[in-house]
Amino acid sequence: MLYQMYESLQATAVPAHGYAVMARQCLEHPFNPWRNSFPGRHLASGLKFIEFMTGPNSKPEFGIDAIEIDGKEHRVVTSVVSHTPFCELRKFSLDLASVNALPQPRLPVLLVAPMSGHHATLLRDTIKRLLTDCDVYVTDWVDARDIPFELGSFGLDSYIAHVRDFLVELHDANGSVHVVAVCQPGPAVLTAVSVLAQANAPQAPASMTLMGSPIDPRRSPTAPNNFARNHSLAWFNHNMICTVPMMFEGAGRRVYPGFLQLAGFINMNPTRHQNAYMKYYQDLVSGNDDAVEAHEFFYSEYNAVMDMPADFYLQTIDRVFHQAAIATGNMTFRHRRIDPAAITRTALLTIEGEKDDISGVGQTEAAQELCTGIPKSKRKHLLKDGVGHYGVFSGRRWREEIAPFLITFMRKHG
Repeated sequence: MLYQMYESLQATAVPAHGYAVMARQCLEHPFNPWRNSFPGRHLASGLKFIEFMTGPNSKPEFGIDAIEIDGKEHRVVTSVVSHTPFCELRKFSLDLASVNALPQPRLPVLLVAPMSGHHATLLRDTIKRLLTDCDVYVTDWVDARDIPFELGSFGLDSYIAHVRDFLVELHDANGSVHVVAVCQPGPAVLTAVSVLAQANAPQAPASMTLMGSPIDPRRSPTAPNNFARNHSLAWFNHNMICTVPMMFEGAGRRVYPGFLQLAGFINMNPTRHQNAYMKYYQDLVSGNDDAVEAHEFFYSEYNAVMDMPADFYLQTIDRVFHQAAIATGNMTFRHRRIDPAAITRTALLTIEGEKDDISGVGQTEAAQELCTGIPKSKRKHLLKDGVGHYGVFSGRRWREEIAPFLITFMRKHG
Protein backbone atom coordinates (compact mmCIF):
# COMPACT_ATOMS: atom_id res chain seq x y z
CA MET A 1 0.00 0.00 0.00
CA LEU A 2 2.93 2.35 0.51
CA TYR A 3 3.41 2.85 -3.25
CA GLN A 4 -0.32 3.61 -3.71
CA MET A 5 -0.26 6.10 -0.83
CA TYR A 6 2.69 7.91 -2.36
CA GLU A 7 1.01 8.12 -5.77
CA SER A 8 -2.15 9.45 -4.12
CA LEU A 9 -0.12 12.22 -2.47
CA GLN A 10 1.48 13.01 -5.82
CA ALA A 11 -1.97 13.26 -7.38
CA THR A 12 -3.15 15.72 -4.72
CA ALA A 13 -0.15 17.94 -5.49
CA VAL A 14 -1.20 18.44 -9.11
CA PRO A 15 -3.95 21.03 -8.40
CA ALA A 16 -1.64 22.86 -5.97
CA HIS A 17 1.03 23.01 -8.66
CA GLY A 18 -1.41 24.41 -11.22
CA TYR A 19 -2.74 27.02 -8.79
CA ALA A 20 0.78 28.13 -7.83
CA VAL A 21 1.74 28.56 -11.50
CA MET A 22 -1.33 30.66 -12.35
CA ALA A 23 -1.16 32.79 -9.21
CA ARG A 24 2.55 33.49 -9.67
CA GLN A 25 2.04 34.47 -13.31
CA CYS A 26 -0.65 36.94 -12.24
CA LEU A 27 1.58 38.45 -9.56
CA GLU A 28 4.52 38.79 -11.96
CA HIS A 29 2.46 40.27 -14.80
CA PRO A 30 4.01 43.59 -15.99
CA PHE A 31 0.70 45.43 -15.40
CA ASN A 32 0.36 44.25 -11.80
CA PRO A 33 1.11 47.26 -9.53
CA TRP A 34 2.09 44.89 -6.68
CA ARG A 35 4.71 43.16 -8.81
CA ASN A 36 7.80 44.85 -7.33
CA SER A 37 6.41 45.53 -3.86
CA PHE A 38 7.88 43.82 -0.82
CA PRO A 39 4.81 41.64 -0.12
CA GLY A 40 4.36 40.98 -3.84
CA ARG A 41 7.91 39.66 -4.21
CA HIS A 42 7.59 37.44 -1.13
CA LEU A 43 4.25 36.03 -2.23
CA ALA A 44 5.48 35.39 -5.78
CA SER A 45 8.61 33.72 -4.38
CA GLY A 46 6.51 31.52 -2.11
CA LEU A 47 4.34 30.49 -5.04
CA LYS A 48 7.42 29.73 -7.14
CA PHE A 49 8.74 27.63 -4.24
CA ILE A 50 5.46 25.65 -4.12
CA GLU A 51 5.50 25.33 -7.91
CA PHE A 52 8.97 23.78 -7.86
CA MET A 53 8.26 21.51 -4.89
CA THR A 54 5.02 20.12 -6.37
CA GLY A 55 6.24 19.79 -9.97
CA PRO A 56 6.71 16.41 -11.68
CA ASN A 57 10.07 14.68 -11.18
CA SER A 58 10.33 13.06 -14.59
CA LYS A 59 13.57 11.77 -16.08
CA PRO A 60 15.74 14.72 -17.20
CA GLU A 61 17.18 14.98 -20.68
CA PHE A 62 20.91 14.47 -21.19
CA GLY A 63 20.92 17.75 -23.10
CA ILE A 64 24.41 17.28 -24.53
CA ASP A 65 24.13 18.91 -27.95
CA ALA A 66 27.64 20.37 -28.24
CA ILE A 67 30.92 20.61 -26.35
CA GLU A 68 33.83 23.01 -26.53
CA ILE A 69 37.36 21.79 -27.33
CA ASP A 70 40.22 24.30 -27.47
CA GLY A 71 37.79 27.18 -27.82
CA LYS A 72 35.83 25.63 -30.69
CA GLU A 73 32.32 24.25 -30.46
CA HIS A 74 31.73 20.72 -31.75
CA ARG A 75 28.33 19.16 -32.33
CA VAL A 76 27.49 15.99 -30.37
CA VAL A 77 25.59 13.15 -32.03
CA THR A 78 23.50 10.83 -29.83
CA SER A 79 22.07 7.44 -30.74
CA VAL A 80 20.93 4.17 -29.16
CA VAL A 81 23.20 1.41 -30.47
CA SER A 82 21.81 -1.51 -28.46
CA HIS A 83 18.94 -2.14 -26.11
CA THR A 84 17.27 -4.73 -23.92
CA PRO A 85 14.03 -4.41 -21.92
CA PHE A 86 16.14 -3.19 -18.98
CA CYS A 87 18.76 -0.96 -20.59
CA GLU A 88 19.50 1.26 -23.58
CA LEU A 89 23.15 1.54 -24.62
CA ARG A 90 23.38 5.17 -25.63
CA LYS A 91 26.28 6.48 -27.71
CA PHE A 92 27.62 10.03 -27.52
CA SER A 93 30.12 11.05 -30.19
CA LEU A 94 31.22 14.07 -32.19
CA ASP A 95 30.07 14.61 -35.75
CA LEU A 96 32.37 13.41 -38.51
CA ALA A 97 33.69 16.88 -39.36
CA SER A 98 34.80 17.43 -35.76
CA VAL A 99 36.45 14.00 -35.53
CA ASN A 100 38.46 14.63 -38.69
CA ALA A 101 39.65 17.98 -37.33
CA LEU A 102 40.97 16.59 -34.03
CA PRO A 103 44.63 15.51 -33.76
CA GLN A 104 44.25 12.23 -31.83
CA PRO A 105 42.12 9.13 -32.47
CA ARG A 106 39.00 8.71 -30.36
CA LEU A 107 38.88 6.21 -27.50
CA PRO A 108 35.76 3.99 -27.29
CA VAL A 109 34.62 3.97 -23.64
CA LEU A 110 31.82 2.00 -22.01
CA LEU A 111 30.63 4.18 -19.12
CA VAL A 112 28.64 1.97 -16.75
CA ALA A 113 26.11 4.06 -14.88
CA PRO A 114 24.86 3.02 -11.45
CA MET A 115 21.42 1.51 -10.98
CA SER A 116 21.04 3.06 -7.56
CA GLY A 117 18.16 5.48 -7.74
CA HIS A 118 19.22 8.27 -10.05
CA HIS A 119 19.05 8.10 -13.82
CA ALA A 120 22.15 7.89 -16.01
CA THR A 121 21.68 11.62 -16.68
CA LEU A 122 23.45 12.13 -13.34
CA LEU A 123 26.66 11.38 -15.30
CA ARG A 124 26.09 14.30 -17.68
CA ASP A 125 29.27 16.08 -16.55
CA THR A 126 31.25 12.83 -16.79
CA ILE A 127 30.11 12.30 -20.38
CA LYS A 128 30.79 15.87 -21.50
CA ARG A 129 34.37 15.82 -20.23
CA LEU A 130 35.15 12.40 -21.68
CA LEU A 131 33.78 13.51 -25.05
CA THR A 132 36.84 15.67 -25.63
CA ASP A 133 38.81 12.47 -26.29
CA CYS A 134 36.32 9.60 -26.34
CA ASP A 135 33.26 8.14 -27.96
CA VAL A 136 31.17 7.42 -24.89
CA TYR A 137 28.71 4.53 -24.61
CA VAL A 138 26.46 4.87 -21.54
CA THR A 139 24.25 2.25 -19.90
CA ASP A 140 20.95 4.10 -19.62
CA TRP A 141 19.00 1.81 -17.28
CA VAL A 142 15.20 1.69 -17.65
CA ASP A 143 12.91 2.58 -14.73
CA ALA A 144 11.69 -0.78 -13.42
CA ARG A 145 8.12 0.48 -13.04
CA ASP A 146 7.97 0.87 -16.84
CA ILE A 147 9.09 -2.71 -17.63
CA PRO A 148 6.19 -5.15 -18.09
CA PHE A 149 6.08 -7.92 -15.50
CA GLU A 150 6.04 -10.66 -18.15
CA LEU A 151 9.53 -9.67 -19.34
CA GLY A 152 11.00 -11.42 -16.33
CA SER A 153 13.17 -10.57 -13.35
CA PHE A 154 16.45 -8.68 -13.25
CA GLY A 155 19.09 -9.63 -10.67
CA LEU A 156 22.74 -8.89 -10.06
CA ASP A 157 23.78 -11.60 -12.53
CA SER A 158 21.57 -9.92 -15.15
CA TYR A 159 23.41 -6.65 -14.56
CA ILE A 160 26.79 -8.38 -14.88
CA ALA A 161 25.65 -10.12 -18.07
CA HIS A 162 24.62 -6.76 -19.56
CA VAL A 163 28.08 -5.33 -18.91
CA ARG A 164 29.81 -8.40 -20.33
CA ASP A 165 27.63 -8.49 -23.44
CA PHE A 166 28.06 -4.76 -24.09
CA LEU A 167 31.85 -5.14 -23.81
CA VAL A 168 31.76 -7.97 -26.35
CA GLU A 169 29.48 -6.03 -28.69
CA LEU A 170 31.57 -2.84 -28.54
CA HIS A 171 34.85 -4.73 -28.99
CA ASP A 172 33.52 -6.46 -32.07
CA ALA A 173 32.47 -3.08 -33.50
CA ASN A 174 35.41 -0.90 -32.41
CA GLY A 175 38.35 -3.10 -31.46
CA SER A 176 40.02 -2.12 -28.20
CA VAL A 177 37.51 -0.77 -25.64
CA HIS A 178 37.87 0.85 -22.21
CA VAL A 179 35.34 0.43 -19.40
CA VAL A 180 34.64 2.95 -16.62
CA ALA A 181 32.42 2.13 -13.62
CA VAL A 182 31.02 4.97 -11.52
CA CYS A 183 30.25 3.99 -7.92
CA GLN A 184 27.80 1.10 -7.47
CA PRO A 185 28.62 -0.86 -10.70
CA GLY A 186 32.26 -1.37 -9.67
CA PRO A 187 31.75 -4.91 -8.32
CA ALA A 188 29.64 -5.88 -11.36
CA VAL A 189 32.19 -4.51 -13.82
CA LEU A 190 35.09 -6.21 -12.03
CA THR A 191 33.09 -9.46 -12.15
CA ALA A 192 32.25 -9.08 -15.86
CA VAL A 193 35.89 -8.43 -16.77
CA SER A 194 36.95 -11.41 -14.64
CA VAL A 195 34.45 -13.62 -16.48
CA LEU A 196 35.91 -12.57 -19.84
CA ALA A 197 39.45 -13.12 -18.56
CA GLN A 198 38.68 -16.58 -17.21
CA ALA A 199 37.21 -17.51 -20.58
CA ASN A 200 40.32 -16.08 -22.28
CA ALA A 201 37.93 -14.03 -24.41
CA PRO A 202 39.53 -11.62 -26.91
CA GLN A 203 36.92 -9.01 -25.99
CA ALA A 204 38.49 -8.24 -22.61
CA PRO A 205 38.74 -4.43 -22.32
CA ALA A 206 42.04 -2.60 -22.74
CA SER A 207 41.53 -0.85 -19.40
CA MET A 208 39.12 -0.89 -16.47
CA THR A 209 38.56 2.16 -14.26
CA LEU A 210 36.66 1.87 -10.98
CA MET A 211 35.57 5.17 -9.41
CA GLY A 212 34.27 5.40 -5.83
CA SER A 213 33.16 1.75 -5.87
CA PRO A 214 32.41 -0.60 -2.93
CA ILE A 215 34.81 -3.38 -3.90
CA ASP A 216 35.48 -4.02 -0.20
CA PRO A 217 32.84 -2.15 1.85
CA ARG A 218 34.43 -3.35 5.10
CA ARG A 219 37.19 -0.75 4.71
CA SER A 220 36.52 2.73 6.11
CA PRO A 221 32.80 1.92 6.39
CA THR A 222 30.44 4.82 5.75
CA ALA A 223 26.89 5.41 6.99
CA PRO A 224 25.33 3.56 4.00
CA ASN A 225 27.76 0.65 4.49
CA ASN A 226 26.89 0.37 8.18
CA PHE A 227 23.18 0.65 7.50
CA ALA A 228 23.36 -2.22 5.00
CA ARG A 229 25.43 -4.43 7.31
CA ASN A 230 23.30 -3.76 10.41
CA HIS A 231 20.02 -4.81 8.81
CA SER A 232 19.15 -8.31 7.69
CA LEU A 233 18.12 -9.21 4.17
CA ALA A 234 14.68 -10.08 5.53
CA TRP A 235 14.40 -6.56 6.98
CA PHE A 236 15.20 -4.99 3.58
CA ASN A 237 12.73 -7.31 1.87
CA HIS A 238 9.97 -6.43 4.32
CA ASN A 239 10.54 -2.68 4.62
CA MET A 240 12.01 -1.53 1.31
CA ILE A 241 10.27 -3.60 -1.36
CA CYS A 242 6.93 -2.61 -2.89
CA THR A 243 4.82 -3.84 -5.79
CA VAL A 244 4.29 -1.50 -8.74
CA PRO A 245 0.59 -0.48 -8.82
CA MET A 246 -1.75 -0.95 -11.76
CA MET A 247 -1.35 2.58 -13.12
CA PHE A 248 2.12 1.76 -14.49
CA GLU A 249 3.27 -0.52 -17.29
CA GLY A 250 5.33 -2.60 -14.87
CA ALA A 251 2.31 -3.38 -12.67
CA GLY A 252 2.96 -6.37 -10.42
CA ARG A 253 6.76 -6.06 -10.54
CA ARG A 254 8.52 -6.00 -7.16
CA VAL A 255 10.78 -2.96 -6.83
CA TYR A 256 12.75 -0.79 -4.46
CA PRO A 257 10.82 2.44 -5.20
CA GLY A 258 12.60 5.61 -6.20
CA PHE A 259 10.77 7.70 -3.60
CA LEU A 260 12.17 5.51 -0.79
CA GLN A 261 15.65 5.83 -2.26
CA LEU A 262 15.28 9.62 -2.41
CA ALA A 263 14.17 9.68 1.22
CA GLY A 264 17.30 7.72 2.11
CA PHE A 265 19.54 10.13 0.19
CA ILE A 266 18.01 13.13 1.96
CA ASN A 267 18.19 11.53 5.42
CA MET A 268 21.93 11.10 5.03
CA ASN A 269 22.30 14.88 5.38
CA PRO A 270 18.92 16.56 5.99
CA THR A 271 20.39 19.82 7.30
CA ARG A 272 22.27 20.44 4.05
CA HIS A 273 19.11 20.03 1.98
CA GLN A 274 17.08 22.18 4.38
CA ASN A 275 19.64 24.96 4.13
CA ALA A 276 19.73 24.65 0.34
CA TYR A 277 15.97 25.19 0.11
CA MET A 278 16.06 28.11 2.58
CA LYS A 279 18.70 29.76 0.42
CA TYR A 280 16.61 28.99 -2.67
CA TYR A 281 13.71 30.97 -1.21
CA GLN A 282 16.00 33.86 -0.26
CA ASP A 283 17.44 33.91 -3.78
CA LEU A 284 13.92 33.96 -5.23
CA VAL A 285 13.03 37.00 -3.12
CA SER A 286 16.28 38.85 -3.88
CA GLY A 287 16.11 38.06 -7.61
CA ASN A 288 19.37 36.12 -7.70
CA ASP A 289 18.44 34.35 -10.93
CA ASP A 290 21.75 32.52 -11.42
CA ALA A 291 21.54 30.90 -7.98
CA VAL A 292 17.86 30.04 -8.51
CA GLU A 293 18.64 28.40 -11.84
CA ALA A 294 21.55 26.43 -10.33
CA HIS A 295 19.35 25.15 -7.49
CA GLU A 296 16.54 24.11 -9.81
CA PHE A 297 18.94 22.40 -12.21
CA PHE A 298 20.58 20.40 -9.42
CA TYR A 299 17.42 19.37 -7.59
CA SER A 300 15.50 18.60 -10.78
CA GLU A 301 18.18 15.95 -11.35
CA TYR A 302 18.52 14.95 -7.70
CA ASN A 303 14.78 14.48 -7.16
CA ALA A 304 14.30 12.48 -10.37
CA VAL A 305 14.65 8.88 -9.23
CA MET A 306 13.77 5.51 -10.72
CA ASP A 307 12.51 2.25 -9.28
CA MET A 308 15.08 -0.52 -8.94
CA PRO A 309 14.24 -4.21 -9.56
CA ALA A 310 13.84 -5.92 -6.19
CA ASP A 311 15.99 -8.94 -7.08
CA PHE A 312 18.89 -6.72 -8.13
CA TYR A 313 18.61 -4.58 -5.00
CA LEU A 314 18.40 -7.47 -2.53
CA GLN A 315 21.17 -9.48 -4.21
CA THR A 316 23.43 -6.42 -4.19
CA ILE A 317 22.78 -5.89 -0.47
CA ASP A 318 23.55 -9.56 0.19
CA ARG A 319 26.55 -10.22 -2.03
CA VAL A 320 28.26 -6.83 -2.15
CA PHE A 321 27.61 -5.49 1.35
CA HIS A 322 26.70 -8.40 3.65
CA GLN A 323 29.13 -10.95 2.24
CA ALA A 324 31.72 -8.58 0.71
CA ALA A 325 31.86 -11.44 -1.79
CA ILE A 326 34.48 -10.02 -4.16
CA ALA A 327 36.91 -9.12 -1.37
CA THR A 328 36.50 -12.52 0.32
CA GLY A 329 36.87 -14.51 -2.91
CA ASN A 330 33.26 -15.72 -2.91
CA MET A 331 31.79 -13.73 -5.78
CA THR A 332 29.94 -15.82 -8.34
CA PHE A 333 28.38 -15.33 -11.75
CA ARG A 334 25.67 -17.80 -12.65
CA HIS A 335 26.84 -20.15 -9.89
CA ARG A 336 30.49 -20.12 -11.00
CA ARG A 337 33.10 -18.48 -8.80
CA ILE A 338 34.99 -15.62 -10.39
CA ASP A 339 38.67 -14.83 -9.87
CA PRO A 340 39.91 -11.24 -10.45
CA ALA A 341 43.48 -12.61 -10.42
CA ALA A 342 42.71 -14.13 -13.85
CA ILE A 343 42.73 -10.63 -15.38
CA THR A 344 46.09 -10.14 -17.07
CA ARG A 345 45.61 -8.05 -20.24
CA THR A 346 43.37 -5.32 -18.86
CA ALA A 347 45.01 -2.30 -17.22
CA LEU A 348 43.46 -1.18 -13.91
CA LEU A 349 42.88 2.33 -12.56
CA THR A 350 41.12 2.93 -9.23
CA ILE A 351 39.99 6.42 -8.23
CA GLU A 352 38.82 7.59 -4.80
CA GLY A 353 37.87 10.85 -3.13
CA GLU A 354 39.31 11.59 0.30
CA LYS A 355 35.93 12.86 1.58
CA ASP A 356 33.74 10.22 -0.05
CA ASP A 357 30.84 9.53 2.35
CA ILE A 358 29.34 6.75 0.19
CA SER A 359 32.35 4.53 -0.61
CA GLY A 360 35.05 5.15 1.97
CA VAL A 361 38.77 5.46 1.30
CA GLY A 362 40.30 2.07 0.52
CA GLN A 363 37.11 0.40 -0.69
CA THR A 364 37.90 0.94 -4.37
CA GLU A 365 41.66 0.52 -3.98
CA ALA A 366 40.96 -3.02 -2.74
CA ALA A 367 40.68 -4.04 -6.41
CA GLN A 368 44.42 -3.46 -6.75
CA GLU A 369 45.11 -6.27 -4.27
CA LEU A 370 42.64 -8.63 -5.94
CA CYS A 371 43.88 -8.17 -9.52
CA THR A 372 47.29 -9.69 -8.91
CA GLY A 373 47.54 -11.00 -12.48
CA ILE A 374 47.81 -7.47 -13.86
CA PRO A 375 51.44 -6.28 -14.02
CA LYS A 376 52.22 -3.40 -11.67
CA SER A 377 53.14 -1.28 -14.68
CA LYS A 378 49.49 -1.49 -15.76
CA ARG A 379 47.97 -0.64 -12.37
CA LYS A 380 47.44 2.84 -10.89
CA HIS A 381 45.55 4.27 -7.94
CA LEU A 382 44.46 7.90 -7.62
CA LEU A 383 43.30 9.42 -4.31
CA LYS A 384 42.13 13.03 -4.59
CA ASP A 385 42.30 15.11 -1.42
CA GLY A 386 39.27 17.19 -0.52
CA VAL A 387 37.00 15.43 -3.04
CA GLY A 388 33.67 13.92 -2.05
CA HIS A 389 31.70 11.16 -3.72
CA TYR A 390 30.11 13.21 -6.49
CA GLY A 391 33.31 15.20 -7.00
CA VAL A 392 35.00 12.03 -8.26
CA PHE A 393 32.95 12.14 -11.46
CA SER A 394 31.51 15.66 -11.71
CA GLY A 395 32.48 19.24 -11.02
CA ARG A 396 35.67 21.27 -11.41
CA ARG A 397 38.07 18.77 -9.81
CA TRP A 398 36.74 16.02 -12.08
CA ARG A 399 37.11 18.14 -15.21
CA GLU A 400 40.51 19.66 -14.42
CA GLU A 401 42.34 16.95 -12.47
CA ILE A 402 40.71 13.52 -12.50
CA ALA A 403 39.53 13.30 -16.13
CA PRO A 404 42.94 14.26 -17.63
CA PHE A 405 44.59 11.56 -15.48
CA LEU A 406 42.01 8.99 -16.60
CA ILE A 407 42.28 9.87 -20.30
CA THR A 408 46.09 9.75 -20.16
CA PHE A 409 45.88 6.31 -18.52
CA MET A 410 43.52 5.01 -21.18
CA ARG A 411 45.66 6.34 -24.03
CA LYS A 412 48.76 4.75 -22.52
CA HIS A 413 47.12 1.34 -22.25
CA GLY A 414 45.03 1.42 -25.42
